[in-house]
Amino acid sequence: MKYPSSLIQLIRELSRLPGIGPKSAQKMAFHLFEQPLEDIERLAKVLLAAKKELHLCPRCYNVTDRPMCDVCTDLSRIQSQICVVESPSDVIAIERSGEFRGLYHVLHGSISPMQGIGPEQLHIKGLLERLSGATSDQEVILATGTTVEGDATSLYIQRLLAPLGVQVSRIAYGLPVGGALEFADEVTLSRAMAGRQKMV
Repeated sequence: MKYPSSLIQLIRELSRLPGIGPKSAQKMAFHLFEQPLEDIERLAKVLLAAKKELHLCPRCYNVTDRPMCDVCTDLSRIQSQICVVESPSDVIAIERSGEFRGLYHVLHGSISPMQGIGPEQLHIKGLLERLSGATSDQEVILATGTTVEGDATSLYIQRLLAPLGVQVSRIAYGLPVGGALEFADEVTLSRAMAGRQKMV
């Protein structure tokens, strides 16, 4: 049986989303087809509004709809701690743990030569700019994933920060090797953050 072209296009577009294969995309497409028109219009409006209104915070590169994100503008947070993460979803995961009250810096990926991602594709330069003139009481917590790419990124950043004289620590390995922060539970993340180790 041949599907209508508009359904094929919908399945194709849905399958471009991360973690969505052809079968999942097909299931989602049929689910969307069965929904009332007003629900689909609302979803389309929300998607368009998010795309138009959301942007990266110019300081930490987290996602925000304001000139600067809520964490960067919150003066009650510990200004001398910066937690470096791979993605905005990692910020949400760490915030859920309630263990960390400092600032963040979002790299938007990790070094992966196999995928053509080098340091220049990440927001590492922005981190170095934030730390220019930093004192020895400044702590940078490297909270990249425990994957090979995450470890390589962490080591690369550690080497860049060594001459700056700031404290560098890595979150403890309470997280499973090969795991992503966004899928870790609050207790595991809390222990990992509390048990971080100094690197230099």
